[in-house]
Amino acid sequence: MSDHRAKALEYHEYPAPGKISIRPTKPFESAKDLSLAYTPGVAEPVREIFDNPENAYRYTNKGNLVGVVTDGSAVLGLGNVGALAGKPVMEGKAVLFKRFANIDVFDIEVTAPSTEAFIETVANIAPTFGAINLEDIAAPKCFVVEERLRERLDIPVFHDDQHGTAVITCAGLLNALEIQGKRLQDVRIVILGAGAAGIATTRLLIAMGSKRENITLVDRKGVVHTSRTDVNIYKQAYAVDTPARTLTEAVLGTDVFIGVSGPGLFTAEMLRVMADRPVVFALSNPVPEIMPDEAMATRDDLILATGRSDFPNQVNNSLCFPFVFRGALDARATRFDQNILIAATYALADIAKEPVPQEVLAAYDLTELSFGKDYIIPKQFDPRLIERIPPKVAQAVRQSLVCH
Repeated sequence: MSDHRAKALEYHEYPAPGKISIRPTKPFESAKDLSLAYTPGVAEPVREIFDNPENAYRYTNKGNLVGVVTDGSAVLGLGNVGALAGKPVMEGKAVLFKRFANIDVFDIEVTAPSTEAFIETVANIAPTFGAINLEDIAAPKCFVVEERLRERLDIPVFHDDQHGTAVITCAGLLNALEIQGKRLQDVRIVILGAGAAGIATTRLLIAMGSKRENITLVDRKGVVHTSRTDVNIYKQAYAVDTPARTLTEAVLGTDVFIGVSGPGLFTAEMLRVMADRPVVFALSNPVPEIMPDEAMATRDDLILATGRSDFPNQVNNSLCFPFVFRGALDARATRFDQNILIAATYALADIAKEPVPQEVLAAYDLTELSFGKDYIIPKQFDPRLIERIPPKVAQAVRQSLVCH
């Protein structure tokens, strides 16, 4: 057993199994406390909520409680490991929610015989929560689940593998393009990986001003073009009319490569034929589509990001979802729309352009850090994330009129 594996297992087992627990928020030391917390006192908020369901936000934790729900069908890079094996990841999400945005979480692992059964399960438990975070659900099922739940529920539903990835990717890309002297509406983009993250990123890029015809999706079988008949409706919506059929052909002369696929799939030869001052986001984790040392040795005019913390420009969903949910809960949102995601994207991008606080430098053992090729997105422990992003999200919620 490797040292890292042993430490990870020990971390999860001791001093108590798992990473989360429940703690009361009210005094519970006397018979008086008992009479208020439970019978007979608890009947009073029950009556108030029965008379007006909105009072659940006043008398219970609903407004600060997120359900993190999975079926375990697409867990990290491990694939379909099942609901129970996905539980450590869901507990990890709970820790991030609490640590970075003081949001409470119940992690819910669902074994369901069908997509419809999964949807029914989540819909039936939804009254417990102020929002739902869908997690690690394979495409295309994840699109169906999210769409159906958004139609049925009066609380926001957010599939982090889609929208969290899209927000942080687009925020980093905006800054990378600014440094490279390029504009989103002009650049040609190739996205390798046409699953949840790839399609959501495509949607958000178009909503922010990228031209649909300038984005080429590539899946396991090659370019998603208009002549293909073997793609689902979600990919087909972004098929382009192009003679390119392979990734090598697609990246010729392009400005941006975004990989949300698998290790080693983007080669030095492909990087060489990209346009001047390219941007490469190799986000497969833990092994990116191209390793940074190989990429930087191939092009010195490159801006590179990965999903790893041991290289510059880490693109990680934890920079997004705690703060987006904090803003949505604060505004009593009923749904997420593209305007909310765009507001979060720009708020995140803007932080990286400002002087870095000393406490961030200390947390990462750095003497200096400033906006540039090796710093296009904020660091995770930056206190400005919780200060800046939730208010922008809450403002967008109110402007979009998607709130109680």
